[in-house]
Formats: sequence, C-alpha cells, structure tokens
Amino acid sequence: MLLQEEKSVTFAQEGQDIENKMAHKKKQKEQVRRKELIYRGKTLEELKTLDVRESAKFLPSRSRRSVIRNFQTIEKFIKRCEKKVAKNKKIKTHLRDLIIVPQLVGSTVGIYNGKNFQEVSIVVEMIGHTLGEFAPTRTRVNHGSAGIGATKSSRAQKK
Repeated sequence: MLLQEEKSVTFAQEGQDIENKMAHKKKQKEQVRRKELIYRGKTLEELKTLDVRESAKFLPSRSRRSVIRNFQTIEKFIKRCEKKVAKNKKIKTHLRDLIIVPQLVGSTVGIYNGKNFQEVSIVVEMIGHTLGEFAPTRTRVNHGSAGIGATKSSRAQKK
C-alpha cells in the first residue's frame, strides 16, 4: 500500500512539473509576440500618431520625396481605407506607386497586378516601399509539351 501511495505522489509531482514547464514556455511565446515593432528608433504606435508628412521624415530619401510630393493622394487613400474597413469591405487599389506609410501597417490591401487583385498584408518591414513591389505583374512561364503539328514527327501523326 505504501509503495502505491508514494508512486501516486511522485506522478502527481511530475504532472505539476510538466504543467509548470508548459506554462513557462507559453509565457515566453507571449513575450516574443509582444515584441515592440520599431522603425528607425520609433515604435509603430508613435509613428501611427504622426501626420503623413511628419512620418515622411523617417523614410529613406527616395520614398520621402515621393511622400512629400504626393501626401494628398496618400491621405485620401488612408481615409478611403478607413471607410472600407468600417463597412467590412475589402480594400482594392490600382495605385501601385503609392508609398507604404505607418498608418497602413496591419491592413490587408488588394493590389491590382494587371489581371487580378493580389491580397497583401502590410507589415512594418514594408514601410517606405511601394505597393507595386509586393504584387508582381509578371509570372514565371511554364512551358508545356509541344502540340500536334509543332514538330516534323508530330506532323506525320496529324495526317
């Protein structure tokens, strides 16, 4: 009897140890997920509070100049995105040259590639790039086998 009770106690202790380890691993995963997203020394929340022209100061030179010249179209696009999200509609656009600003991070945009709209989720690493960079217009050609009549040997089969 005593041996069985001791074994049951040790099994219970092992179960608690395993549960503690699993809880510790879960906490570590949550801490990794909560990692602050920083872009050029500013957190994403700080960048989202800034105006489009103010956030342009943190972009690389080419995209900064483009944002300063076209800030009205970017602001108009952001407002249109907010309206579409409020109505639970998808955001679709043909504006492939639009610079990604911090206010767009976290949204999913359908970018036109000449044939259809490709859904792209915008993340922090995309800030400063254009939308068109993430929706390629050309696909890789997959050549099939030659058709009947395309070669001399298959021309004989055709007759």
